[in-house]
Amino acid sequence: MPRNIRVAACHAAPVFLSAQDTTKKALALVKEAVGNGANLVIFPETYIAAFPAWSSVRAPTDNHEFFKRMALESIYADGPEIDALRREAKRLGVMISVGFSEKVRYSSATLFNSNIFIDNHGDVLVHHRKLMPTFFEKLTWSPGDGHGLKVADTEFGKIGNLICGENTNPLARYSMMAQGEQLHISTWPAIWPTRLPGKAAAAKTTAAPGEGDDVNGAPTSSSAWNKANYDNVAANRTRAAAHCFEAKCFGVLCAGVLGQDAIDAIASGAADYVREALEQSQRGATMFLDPTGALLPGFVFEEGNKVDTEHLQREQGILYADMDLEDCIEGKQYHDVVGGYQRLDVFNLSVDRTRHDPVNFV
Repeated sequence: MPRNIRVAACHAAPVFLSAQDTTKKALALVKEAVGNGANLVIFPETYIAAFPAWSSVRAPTDNHEFFKRMALESIYADGPEIDALRREAKRLGVMISVGFSEKVRYSSATLFNSNIFIDNHGDVLVHHRKLMPTFFEKLTWSPGDGHGLKVADTEFGKIGNLICGENTNPLARYSMMAQGEQLHISTWPAIWPTRLPGKAAAAKTTAAPGEGDDVNGAPTSSSAWNKANYDNVAANRTRAAAHCFEAKCFGVLCAGVLGQDAIDAIASGAADYVREALEQSQRGATMFLDPTGALLPGFVFEEGNKVDTEHLQREQGILYADMDLEDCIEGKQYHDVVGGYQRLDVFNLSVDRTRHDPVNFV
């Protein structure tokens, strides 16, 4: 088994709500990463073809058309977009992990937040559906199941993936650790707005509670206007670092980028504060962690030259890191939470990997 692996995390924006064009962009990024020596290329949460940020800043009654477009641009796990990535993985001899909004053939609008892991022979090793959509994601995606709680056993080592908020679930994370995971992929959205930032928030504090809506149509009665937005970068790193420390594995945080096309589309016809919220919200960060949970500096290529970079945030690019997966061994001496540092006689975790369908015909 090769000791070293070069990982490429694509800090990239999709072509907003275009599965075909986003797939073309993904194929180009895979080719670029392989040209720079990558063995594994990773894409963010639901890279194909959008993350439903509109549900965080617009009312549900204002988003029916976005949901319709999302349903139409979501893709099948065995559809032409995934097939194209599988062919490229085989042709280039590279592994690919890609997030996508998945549709199914038993419904015109049941969608899942999914991830597929493709090996360097073009085979799908893991097809995972996010166990539980987080917060406003429930307006778009259905809960997944345990079928995809699997670690890919590759020629480079054992590689696992959890999507966004799943990295907060200790039982889901433990189920990955207990399969000998050596490299953990966590995928994240470009933004995670929970409050209106900046001027929009400040303006609301001038109105007394109960005075109704402001000139932009935003409610003014909530004390939430005067509070800070959710620090998703700190939260994501905390969760990922905890997993790396507990599992003694390397970590990849791969976040998306909010493109101007997405901002313009979501803000179109909406109150002014929607554009302000999208433009001012903290951007997700892409980075690497070592098996102690500490930052593992990465690098980018600029005109063929390696340039050290700790993370990528506002600008699109590919962040690389070289890892020796044997470095996962030493920490297991101290506490191997699935082996010598566990009480299997006291604790017992059962995971149902059944793929759930709406009906079984016999």
